[in-house]
Amino acid sequence: MTAISTRKRIWGWFFFDWASQPYNTLLITFIFAPYVKELMGDGSAAQAAWGFGVGAAGLVIALLAPVLGAMADLAGNRLRWIWLFSAFYVIGAAGLWFAAPGDFSLMLTLVLFAIGMIGMEFATIFTNSMLPDLGNKEEIGRLSGNGWAFGYLGGLLTLVIMLGFFAESATTGKTFLGFAPALGLDPVAREGTRFVGPLTALWYAIFMIPFFLWVRDPAPRRAPQGAVAAALRDVAHTVRSLPRTPSLFAYLGSSMFYRDALNGMFTFGGIYAAGVLNWSVVDTGVFGILAIIFGAIFAWIGGRADKHFGPKPVITICILVLTLVAIAIVFISPTSVFGLSVAEGSSLPDVAFYVVGATIGAAGGVIQSASRTMMVRQANPARMTEAFGLYALAGKATSFIAPLLIGTLTLVSGSQQIGVSPLIALFLIGLILLRWVKPQGDYAA
Repeated sequence: MTAISTRKRIWGWFFFDWASQPYNTLLITFIFAPYVKELMGDGSAAQAAWGFGVGAAGLVIALLAPVLGAMADLAGNRLRWIWLFSAFYVIGAAGLWFAAPGDFSLMLTLVLFAIGMIGMEFATIFTNSMLPDLGNKEEIGRLSGNGWAFGYLGGLLTLVIMLGFFAESATTGKTFLGFAPALGLDPVAREGTRFVGPLTALWYAIFMIPFFLWVRDPAPRRAPQGAVAAALRDVAHTVRSLPRTPSLFAYLGSSMFYRDALNGMFTFGGIYAAGVLNWSVVDTGVFGILAIIFGAIFAWIGGRADKHFGPKPVITICILVLTLVAIAIVFISPTSVFGLSVAEGSSLPDVAFYVVGATIGAAGGVIQSASRTMMVRQANPARMTEAFGLYALAGKATSFIAPLLIGTLTLVSGSQQIGVSPLIALFLIGLILLRWVKPQGDYAA
């Protein structure tokens, strides 16, 4: 253990972001979600179904995350949990290969997607809780930003690979570079686009190797008798005690809303563009490249800002920017941009949405990086994994509400634009609650 340098442990930790980011980039947002819309045909129906499916997975994560975190704090060995949920990630992602045209089962697809998403989210709880082990309070903001930027680069590379060599247009059967799908995959059966599931699984399996080789955990302790019951008691006690730690309480509430709104943007961005602007999988992929490039650059910049100014002002500015973006999204359609009519065939709506995507990528990367460093400042140092379990609970407690609200409002209104409007209110609630968060938390000396 002593032979592994701090530098290697940090890079090993970075590789989790690199390995896991494609689930967000390729499956949740830019490739697989628009492909589901193509299979279903109706953008509003696809957005509603996607909302209900993601919401159900979020509910499972919300219920189990704090308990798993408390169990890890009791028994140690976070790596064992990461191994377990890595298997969920790989199985769920790889299974999306079976979402074939002509033999498409929406229920099976959503179940497999949820399995992978649950694996990704639970593995993230345990890797996030390792952040304080990598540096002091002054360094973790920069480390978090660098890790997030590195993850974005991994997502960008996989997106370029998918667009250039695998994801085919439904009309031409060719990739963005004009090639037939690689490896002899059949464009008629959409095998190139469906390969996004196995590619995501394979990428994760390969690039988690540095993580498992270089990241170490304190020696595991023998789990106490009745560990699950003890974990439940610990979580119940922590939740009951939250009013006595008002800054932590306010931050969990704030992040519950603004992260839910941001996840809604990422989750529905691709399906929204496909349904409202009639973009193809390739179009949304190019949109994704732009968003990820800005996300990587600004996550790195945001890490430096976090180090110099602290995470709270960084988060505040990002929420304000994202609120304006959420408002802008509602007013972009093929026939009008911000209330101004445009000629049929005008490129202005597409250009406006590209700008929106770049802004979401930039602010989204910064706020996610700053949020986990803020959580380190708010948490009890002795119960860090449980704290990140509560952080995941905060991120998922309403995460099923936002997709369900979007799904329901889309279904009732028949409009994808009206359907995404709840995001505006969620960002504003998060901003209001942030006012009561102390920059150094309740446990500052």
